[in-house]
Amino acid sequence: MLDNKIEDITKKIKLLEAELEEEFRNKHKEFFYTIENKKIKFQENIIKEGKMTVIHSIKYLASFPIATILTIPFIWAMMIPALLADILVTIYQFVCFPIYKIPKVKRKDYVIIDRYNLFYLDGIEKINCWYCEYFNGVIAYVREISARTEQFWCPIKHSQPPKEKHSRYDNFFDYGDYLKYREELEKRRTNFEDIEVK
Repeated sequence: MLDNKIEDITKKIKLLEAELEEEFRNKHKEFFYTIENKKIKFQENIIKEGKMTVIHSIKYLASFPIATILTIPFIWAMMIPALLADILVTIYQFVCFPIYKIPKVKRKDYVIIDRYNLFYLDGIEKINCWYCEYFNGVIAYVREISARTEQFWCPIKHSQPPKEKHSRYDNFFDYGDYLKYREELEKRRTNFEDIEVK
């Protein structure tokens, strides 16, 4: 009975997430752009208006306290582990996922680099945006690969729910449910039917 209730709640959450995604997709109407062949096209008058709001890079940097400016080398040093994680995890999934019969994670669904094109950002803001979208995209990409790996090797929920669940967590066995774990492990570890494979 409890399992059914959890399943119902999970289904409702997924429906709401799909509805939220649709709302995000419709947001472009509010900001006067269209998407044609995966390219964003803003109306000309919006581009002109937006370019008038650009702040010069020197003025932009001057708006921060000196202590904030001094943290920049620490921020950029983090690009090295991000780049390594990106490369190594990509190699890992290309080698291991076919053996495990797990659908590969599409990097382009997670690492989305598009904000550098925004006409209302100055040069430094564009570089900052590029850094953040790459870094956070890689983290999301790595998380999805690790979630699918966890489903294969150890699909068991924690005794207490984590603050934020990854995409595969709802497919895991309840903590302590040793009977279902032994009965259904082989089937569940390779059950990725809910993932659209294109």
